[in-house]
Amino acid sequence: MNTLTHFASPQLPLLHRGKVRDSLRAPSGDRLIIVTDRLSAFDSVLETAIPHKGAVLNGLANFWFDKTSHIIPNHVLKLVDANAMLVKEAQPIKVEMVVRQYLTGSMWRGYQAGQRTFSGVTVPDGLTKNQAFPQPIVTPTTKEESDREITPENLVSEGWVSRELYEQMKEKSLALFRVGSELLAEKDIILVDTKYEFGLLNGELILIDEMHTPDSSRFWSAEDYARNPETAEQMDKEYVRQWLIANKKDDRYPRALTPEVTQEATRRYLDIYERIVGEPLPTADSEDVRARLVANLAAAGLLKNAVVSEATDLPVDEAAKIL
Repeated sequence: MNTLTHFASPQLPLLHRGKVRDSLRAPSGDRLIIVTDRLSAFDSVLETAIPHKGAVLNGLANFWFDKTSHIIPNHVLKLVDANAMLVKEAQPIKVEMVVRQYLTGSMWRGYQAGQRTFSGVTVPDGLTKNQAFPQPIVTPTTKEESDREITPENLVSEGWVSRELYEQMKEKSLALFRVGSELLAEKDIILVDTKYEFGLLNGELILIDEMHTPDSSRFWSAEDYARNPETAEQMDKEYVRQWLIANKKDDRYPRALTPEVTQEATRRYLDIYERIVGEPLPTADSEDVRARLVANLAAAGLLKNAVVSEATDLPVDEAAKIL
């Protein structure tokens, strides 16, 4: 199936190639973010791309940015294509604000190993897998080559943010989490945990990157959770993480997914999009992602000519090296 693993054009200078997103300089001076179908897990980009994943992430991010603009401004200028977003150029804050409502995922794995303090937040003994906390907790990490748990005090002492800025980020993160949780609850979905990223634009704090997507968040079926909290259905990237953990050999995770796992991952991405937005992904039947992307970039005045060769794909082994 057609996937977008990389985008490049001599007309659009490359600013940054992340694990999933390619950032390019638009003619206007703004930033053009291309959300690819690459999949990252455990700080590594897998060789296998997930069909429609980029469009799902981009569409959901745009949906949530629109729903939460009353809480905090964001960087979105316009959605150019299902896989592309034109955004304002902000100074990114190298901190991920992780908000958790349940003991699960990496935190549960650490808890099982005896850890009780996470980014300065201490939780009691005797908790069970997927148990809810009385209130959401914030466990920030640094954005480095490998994300690192860090306390708010160390964020300030190491110079990542000021105390005032951290408190503002925390307040906004909890407000965003509250709105997301309430909206998803109406759709019988639990927002388990998520991360938010912020930037500064003319000295003002704004929301950047993505929000409440299957890559940045964990979702459960409320019905499944009520039936059995420890086996609640995972509607997010944790499905792939668990498969990688189960198939780890010689202390190394697999570099590629099986066709069956890839297909199931695609199903989950498309399903969570439809559940949240209320309608299927508009481009789910798109036959040529790159041709559509280039045509839309040209229509938006970001490319001079709609030539498919403008969107060149890296070989899979090269895309897998991207960090």
